Amino acid sequence: MVLGDCNPDVLVLGTDVDPAFGQQEKLVDGISLVIGGSAAITAVAAARLGLRVALVAAVGADPAGAFMRDQLAAEGVDVRFVAVREDAPTGMTVALSRGGDRAILTALGAVASLTAADVPESLLAGARHVHASSWFLLRDCLGLGLGALFSTARSAGVMTSLDTNWDPSGRWASPDLSAAIAQAGLLLPNEAEAVRLSGVADLPGAVSALVAAGPRVVVKLGERGALCADGPVRCRVSLPPVTPADTTGAGDCFNAGLIAGLLDGLDLAGAAALGCAAGALSTAAPGGTASAPSRAAAAKLAGQAEVTAG
Repeated sequence: MVLGDCNPDVLVLGTDVDPAFGQQEKLVDGISLVIGGSAAITAVAAARLGLRVALVAAVGADPAGAFMRDQLAAEGVDVRFVAVREDAPTGMTVALSRGGDRAILTALGAVASLTAADVPESLLAGARHVHASSWFLLRDCLGLGLGALFSTARSAGVMTSLDTNWDPSGRWASPDLSAAIAQAGLLLPNEAEAVRLSGVADLPGAVSALVAAGPRVVVKLGERGALCADGPVRCRVSLPPVTPADTTGAGDCFNAGLIAGLLDGLDLAGAAALGCAAGALSTAAPGGTASAPSRAAAAKLAGQAEVTAG
């Protein structure tokens, strides 16, 4: 089960995608409407990897919401628990991508209405893994109850994981976030997020601080792979480099690969290798899900992973 944001991405591609104000018009290589929202991308990537996955999210009663529900259902994601809000528009993101980097503009809309009450007890009881994305976009709704929801899941033997993503407010610290991190079996930040979440400037210190808060930690390092921390044990996982067409959603596909590996009984390093492979392969085409790989393709690339003491 995946919890969090669900909204279309308006994906703008080109070598120069910086807007020029003053009523200037610029030409770009392409603009497309694709599945967006970290939770939605993770759900699709997990389905591509062969998992049964339900998404719990909120959209508006509008064409954008219908687009998301239809696209997700076509990918095999269970959308019965995607709430449709009559009083809020579907969230929307504009992602300006120039291959290896991107800038993101988001209007939250219905995304910010999701609460723990939207998670049915029956769905939680039947899950093997509960993953939450984009805590900072849901700070004042789902974020308030996520720690307790994770605690309930873990008491029932369900694995939990959290990818907070970036904090647009720049505040980072929160008692509710601390509660969610303490109950997350896995915390899955990228390097910049790990530093800000911990308040420690260097990555080794940041990882140690986050592990001390309770979870195992896997830090996504982009083309450099991932750093895994399980208590005092550290290792790095890396793959041969790829040339990305677009990195949108690569971290979310990493999350799906890691979760799939853990559910199959792989150790943390092996699961991270599968995550690295899923993330790397996802960058071959524009958008977060266009090239999210099959399990066979991800496993083949993961077989080339190098694991070293971290």
